[in-house]
Amino acid sequence: MEKSKVYFCNLRARPGYNLLQKLEKLIKTAGIETINFKEKFVAVKIHFGEPGNLAYLRPNFAKVLVDLIEAHGGKPFLTDCNTLYVGRRTNGLDHLDSAYENGYNPFCTNCHSIIADGIKGNDEVLVDIKGDYVKQAKIGRALMDADIVVSLNHFKGHEATGFGGALKNIGMGGGSRAGKMEMHNSGKPDVKKSKCTLCKLCVKQCAHGAISFDQKQANINPNKCVGCGRCLGVCAFNAIYTKYDEANDILNKKIAEYTFAVLKDRPHFHINFVIDVSPDCDCHAENDLPIIPDVGMFASFDPVALDIACADMANKQPVIKGSKIDGVHKDDKDRFNNSHPETNWRVCIEHAKKFKVGTDEYELVEIK
Repeated sequence: MEKSKVYFCNLRARPGYNLLQKLEKLIKTAGIETINFKEKFVAVKIHFGEPGNLAYLRPNFAKVLVDLIEAHGGKPFLTDCNTLYVGRRTNGLDHLDSAYENGYNPFCTNCHSIIADGIKGNDEVLVDIKGDYVKQAKIGRALMDADIVVSLNHFKGHEATGFGGALKNIGMGGGSRAGKMEMHNSGKPDVKKSKCTLCKLCVKQCAHGAISFDQKQANINPNKCVGCGRCLGVCAFNAIYTKYDEANDILNKKIAEYTFAVLKDRPHFHINFVIDVSPDCDCHAENDLPIIPDVGMFASFDPVALDIACADMANKQPVIKGSKIDGVHKDDKDRFNNSHPETNWRVCIEHAKKFKVGTDEYELVEIK
């Protein structure tokens, strides 16, 4: 593949030319206006941020993108899927409350926010792919209903994947709760005895007869369970849980395959913000001190080239004094490996290249 162009601008601003105007210039220069938005539904895939975390992207950035899409006749909506872990974004209603609390509401962004996989996280579309690990990706329905996908990504560290950028936001973020379970696990879900109320709603959702009950709790037969995750979505008491036992390298490869499933056969465009680079994901209800200084904003049609360009630029930055990686492996130039030595973010890049999601060969074009 030929080199992909990745467009970059720093965060310097001056009177009469602020960062929102700079973002608009960046994405226009990168070619977003070449997409035919007229009368098309446009999914702007974003992470709304777990309440308590203050490193998530400001909704002001989303509004710039939304206004531009609407100016070209598009119908944009902001979207994300429910989370697998217990928090304030595990179901569609609490998730939407969290988004509104963090400023992702029509008054601030000029468009609606939609939870892509519905109230219980089981409103999904099965996308057939010939993956090494995934055969049917489980993607949030609203995301798959869109004609065009634009990702707006906070580039930061991640405890399982090294960093989270465009590929992580699209692949993992685009998966329904069952999809996230497939990516995170090598096995099947299980039941927490102390939380099961014997309501038996889960058994009504199981099409494979895998769930039975004794006098104390539900039980899942792993030989009958196919890992669809519908029991996870219907349990209101978080009694059914996932083990998070997949190897990090395989998790990264599954994310690449899910990204392929989301993007294939549709126009797409991607924007990364390398700011507030916390060591962990925005799914945390807190954010640690950034590990490096803010770098800038990046945009490209190629999510692989975009992520590798951001990683390369981030790894050139000095370590912030007092941060998690201050004094850790000073001779190692990989800031994300320093933060989480058990991860290897390059695995996702290489696997995404294999599925022709993009290339790691890029030309960096700086705009002022």
